[in-house]
Amino acid sequence: MSRRAKPLLQDESVAKSKPARRRDPAQPNLPFDPMPGRIEPCLALLKPAPPQGPDWAFEVKWDGYRLAIHIEPKGVRIITRGGHDWTHRFPVIAEAARTLGVGTAILDGEAVVLDKQGRSDFGALQRSLGGRGGKRSSTESVFFAFDLLYFDGHDLTGTELSVRRHLLEDFLDGATGAIQLSDEVYGDGAELLANACSMGLEGIIAKHRDRPYRSGRTGDWLKIKCIQSESFMIVGYEQSTVARGGIGSLLLAARKGHDWVYAGSVGTGFNTKNAQELRTTLDKLKTRQPAVPLKGKNLVFAQPTLIAEIEFRGWTKDGSLRHASYKGLREVQDNAAVFDINDKPAD
Repeated sequence: MSRRAKPLLQDESVAKSKPARRRDPAQPNLPFDPMPGRIEPCLALLKPAPPQGPDWAFEVKWDGYRLAIHIEPKGVRIITRGGHDWTHRFPVIAEAARTLGVGTAILDGEAVVLDKQGRSDFGALQRSLGGRGGKRSSTESVFFAFDLLYFDGHDLTGTELSVRRHLLEDFLDGATGAIQLSDEVYGDGAELLANACSMGLEGIIAKHRDRPYRSGRTGDWLKIKCIQSESFMIVGYEQSTVARGGIGSLLLAARKGHDWVYAGSVGTGFNTKNAQELRTTLDKLKTRQPAVPLKGKNLVFAQPTLIAEIEFRGWTKDGSLRHASYKGLREVQDNAAVFDINDKPAD
């Protein structure tokens, strides 16, 4: 099976510039702009509907791990959103980066594992890494690059997205291996979202074409989801004598600045094996001091350590997740991804 993802909408009439001439990485690099050791990522702000107008570019929303690939004269580093070095976890992507033929570059993108339909599958990515805390290296993953932050001695973060995308498209023109271009898709945002949902994709990303690369959740990038999915901290569970693994539901919390706030519970999406593993781990994290103010005789509280990816259909009036379903655990190094309640879109 080809690892090339199926495009959401493909406009074959869109003109592309000629590929940039490949640079000999052995050539000395002139000290133009110092290469940063890390760039805090630009994050997409959740919105209920896509924006309108020609100022916005659209892409598929990938469901995987946000990574930055640093290509340097001394080697390649793959950095997570939280700043951890995961080069050893993605050896195939790292090897592909070494063969790109550039002296220095920083690629921003997402590592995913694709299903047979070319859709990203977060659960499959987790399994390829050996699960949370696993020691395996993923050989099936593909890195979809959607931004170019530094290139051949030049810091591009101050330039507008349209310029960065132009350079990125030239750089990765025709790439089909472990590093590929995350294609821009063309059309009306509402139509693209409907198309994405009908194909079983997670949603779309909208990016303002004229904005520089700004770290944080500035509103320059927006995410619009078919089914909402975010990361929440597990702060305990409700015991059950009849449910699989003895867990009736998991208690979830979101960030609120530097504090935790209760976000509801989830009782579906995990099987007996998942529940048993979760209970074993959570029982080792037991605490008498709940991370959020909750009371109940069947509640077991845990230190806020495990991060769960949760699908849900919205929010109740009292601020709890509606129709939540458990997807899997995220790595502890991905703590920065826990949902902040301040980012919840207005109804």
